Amino acid sequence: MIYAAGKVQTIMTEYTHKVQYYETDKMGFVHHSNYIRWFEEARLDYMDQAGYPYKNMEDIGLFCPVLAAECTYKKSVCFGDTVKIYTKLTEYGNVRHKFSYLVVDAETGEERAEGSTEHCLLDVHGHVTSLKRKDPQLFEKFAAMTEE
Repeated sequence: MIYAAGKVQTIMTEYTHKVQYYETDKMGFVHHSNYIRWFEEARLDYMDQAGYPYKNMEDIGLFCPVLAAECTYKKSVCFGDTVKIYTKLTEYGNVRHKFSYLVVDAETGEERAEGSTEHCLLDVHGHVTSLKRKDPQLFEKFAAMTEE
């Protein structure tokens, strides 16, 4: 999917989310913490679309904790709105990687927020591990996705 509302973007996956009432605060706006949750939903969907669900990583003993998360809020999202979250694996290394996200109004295409998350890979014992060593084929697949 290519997102193009005012600027040209690299290829990103698209995830759609309808805002639920429980995600809003007393003023009717989506609470800021939910954007980070949406990033996780979109990231897991990204992996599904790439043909390698996160569950498959867990099945081979790999975990992908968040090291850092950031979000810049541009315009409020409210109950009943539907947003599209465009996700891209922007940096990929043997141990660390980064995803970028763009949240837009599904109806108007207006940008609502953007952000990123950084991750590392851990084994079942909580030790930093190398994907290239654990699953070279998967490493090459994700590395190629950052070059699109």
